[in-house]
Amino acid sequence: MTSSIMAKEARQAASAIAGQLTHNQAICERLANTLKQRKPGMIMMIARGSSDHAGVFGKYLFEVELGLPVCAAAPSVSGIFNKQLNLANALVIVISQSGRSPDILRQAKDAKAGGAYTVAVVNDETSPLAELCDEVLPVRAGEEKAVAATKSYLASLSALLQLCAEWSGNTELKASLNQLPEALEAVCNEPQQVTQAHLTGVHNCIVLGRAFGYAIAREVALKLKEVLGIHAESFSSAEFIHGPVTLAEKPLSIIDLEIEDESHSFHRSMIEDISRRRAKVVKLANINKALHPRLLPLLLMQRFYLDIEQVAADMGLNPDAPPGLNKVTQTV
Repeated sequence: MTSSIMAKEARQAASAIAGQLTHNQAICERLANTLKQRKPGMIMMIARGSSDHAGVFGKYLFEVELGLPVCAAAPSVSGIFNKQLNLANALVIVISQSGRSPDILRQAKDAKAGGAYTVAVVNDETSPLAELCDEVLPVRAGEEKAVAATKSYLASLSALLQLCAEWSGNTELKASLNQLPEALEAVCNEPQQVTQAHLTGVHNCIVLGRAFGYAIAREVALKLKEVLGIHAESFSSAEFIHGPVTLAEKPLSIIDLEIEDESHSFHRSMIEDISRRRAKVVKLANINKALHPRLLPLLLMQRFYLDIEQVAADMGLNPDAPPGLNKVTQTV
C-alpha cells in the first residue's frame, strides 16, 4: 500500500460520503419538494473534467429514474458564440469541485439569465458558484490536494443519487444509500484488480461500459491519461461495435467495466464478441453486488482509483502531480 495524497484521499471517500448523506438529507428533501412544484421539463448539466463525467452519470440517473431528458451544456455556445439559450422550465445542475472556474461561472450566470432554476453541486460552499446558484447541494468531500480527483468525484455521484432518491421517491435506493459508506470502505480492502502487469507496455487503451458503466468509463479513461500517461478512450460497448470494433482485430488492450444492472447481459455479449477478436481484456467487476444497482458504479470506481494509484507507484510515477496539469483549469 502506498502513501500518496491520491491514495489517502481516495480512501477518505467512504467517511466523506457518510457525513454528506447525513448533512444533505434536509437539503435534498427541501430541494426535491421545490422541484416537484416547479416540474422542470428538462435538465442541463454544466461541468468540466471529472465533474463532467459526474454529469454523464447524472444523465443516466435522472433519465432512468425520473424520465426527464438530460443534456450537457456546450460551453462555446455562450463563451465563444455569445448566444443566450432559452432555459425557462429547465433545471440546470452545475457540478464543480472548486466552484471558481471562470467558464463554469459564466455558464451558470447565462443559465440563470435564460430562466433556469440552478443548483450548484459544489465542494467549496464559500465559492462564487455557491453564491450564484439558486440552491447548493454540497459535495462535502473536504479539501482535495491531489490533481487527480477521486473522493470529490465519488461524492458528486452520491450527492446526485441522494437528490434523485428523494425526488423520485425511490425508497429502495434511499435505503441502499445508507449502506454505501460501509460498502466503499470494504472495497478499499478488496484485492487489486488492475495491476502493473496489465498496463506495462500499453500505450493505447479502450475503456468499455454500458449505460452507467459508460458514464464511469469516461472517468476511468481520464485517469489512465492523467495518472499513467496512457492514451485511453471510452466507449459505450454498444457504440464500440459500430466501426471501432475493427481495432480489436489488432493487439488492443481493453478495460471492461462490468456492472450487474439491467444493461449487464447486453454489455456481456459485446465483450464476448470483442474477446473473440483477440483483444486483451481486463475486467473490473464488483465483488459486493448487494447494493442497489445504481450504486455499484461507485464501488467500481473506488477500487479503480486505488488500483491506478498503485500502478503509478509501481511504475515510478507521481500520481499526485501529473505533468502539465493544475487543480483549477481556466477555459473559455
